[in-house]
Amino acid sequence: MKFITEFRRSELAEGLISQIHRQSKTPVRFMEFCGGHTVTIFRYGIRQLLSKTIEMVSGPGCPVCVTANADLDKAIALSQIPEVIIATFGDMLKVPGSHSSLQKVRANDADVRVVYSTTNALEIAAENPTESVIFLGIGFETTVPTIAASILQAEERGIKNYYILSMHKLCPPAIRALLDSGEVKLDGLICPGHVSAIIGSHPWEFIARDYGIPCVVSGFEPLDILQCIDMLVAQVENGESKVEIAYRRGVRPEGNQQALKLMEQVFEPCLAEWRGIGEVPDSGLRLRKEYQHFDAELAFDIDPGPPYEPKGCICGDILRGVKTPADCKLFGKACTPEYPVGPCMVSSEGSCSAHYLYGEGFEG
Repeated sequence: MKFITEFRRSELAEGLISQIHRQSKTPVRFMEFCGGHTVTIFRYGIRQLLSKTIEMVSGPGCPVCVTANADLDKAIALSQIPEVIIATFGDMLKVPGSHSSLQKVRANDADVRVVYSTTNALEIAAENPTESVIFLGIGFETTVPTIAASILQAEERGIKNYYILSMHKLCPPAIRALLDSGEVKLDGLICPGHVSAIIGSHPWEFIARDYGIPCVVSGFEPLDILQCIDMLVAQVENGESKVEIAYRRGVRPEGNQQALKLMEQVFEPCLAEWRGIGEVPDSGLRLRKEYQHFDAELAFDIDPGPPYEPKGCICGDILRGVKTPADCKLFGKACTPEYPVGPCMVSSEGSCSAHYLYGEGFEG
């Protein structure tokens, strides 16, 4: 526990908060992109501790939340094919698609299994050679290397009934699209720690270079977030725009080269649809030609039909930082973690879930 408690020491937090209050004179709006950061900020009441000059908004940094209904509908359609096993991480079960969810189709006898790693999914395929196992590849750059490794292992072991439905998202293109839209004026960005552990800090340099916006890569503990905000405030007050790392124990500027090589070997960038943002060029990943026999979308004939968004749900606006969960008429009433209408209430990293669990904006 030492390395956790060290980053939650109240006396250090008080020092950082005092320093932020002393130096923050310019009104600013900072966005945290990562859902893990959103949870920490709400859980520890960091917004309330900051200077009144600092406004914090949450961005589209929850991979479950930004998965478009069209992609969810494909996964649900695949689950309806006889002798198909869907393997997925647990946070995908309750996410509503256009007309159903994986949890609902599982209750109606679809074979949907929760796994904790791609290794689990690969073993299910090896143990069930007469059935097709489709792993739902969801997540940002953080999860892609292990999925790429599972493809290489399946190839090496001759496992021919293992498939991937790639719904991966790449973060830098989405941030560029968000900034290009101009909907939300930002004065600083808290860049995601786990993603940066894979890709490094160099891919964020365009934010400072092209948009003049300071950015700092942060860890996930309260002191990490406060240090990051302190560094962003210092950049603003000094008239600087650069990329800094406040998470040196987890992130190097060049990233994890071995993981990046795995990703590049198996996947290539492609157009992807983000909930609330729309289609973003080169922000998704598809299997390269030599591995396309593992592509579930190519191997199975499905027609999920046109996607449908639930009436009244404003998850898309929340993910862009245009609105907050408190602006949603469904929040805490028709939409709760037990009975979610939109994905932002489903995922443990969703903005609506964080607001609901930790009280901000919830009036009961």
